[in-house]
Amino acid sequence: MLKISEQLSLNDNEIEISAIRAQGAGGQNVNKVSSAIHLRFDIEASSLPGDVKKRLLSTSDQRITVDGVVIIKAQNHRTQEKNRNEAVARLVALIKSALRVPRKRIPTRPGRAAKERRMESKKQRGSLKKLRSKPYE
Repeated sequence: MLKISEQLSLNDNEIEISAIRAQGAGGQNVNKVSSAIHLRFDIEASSLPGDVKKRLLSTSDQRITVDGVVIIKAQNHRTQEKNRNEAVARLVALIKSALRVPRKRIPTRPGRAAKERRMESKKQRGSLKKLRSKPYE
């Protein structure tokens, strides 16, 4: 069980973790050892609440595919275990960000002083334009 918050946890079978070979420099070891971790998490098929799924799918995160699958690749560390922990931590952070319900915006009206300032600036602009014109004879 992967604990995300006090009320929410995921089963281990919902997360697909596979070891792959890391990219980049690493000498002879990089060609032999699969130390990078490739994590896949299907949002639609998960046991997350519906509103959390909606918020996750609506985010513009590049790690979420069109099919609604989160793909995280961790290869910063030399050991597979550290990369696995980092990938799971990134997934937990992504889900925690979707747990927060965004506050509903309450539309407000401009105050009296703001309206007066706006009208005064419009009058100043109009008088400036009036000065540019040729005088009537």
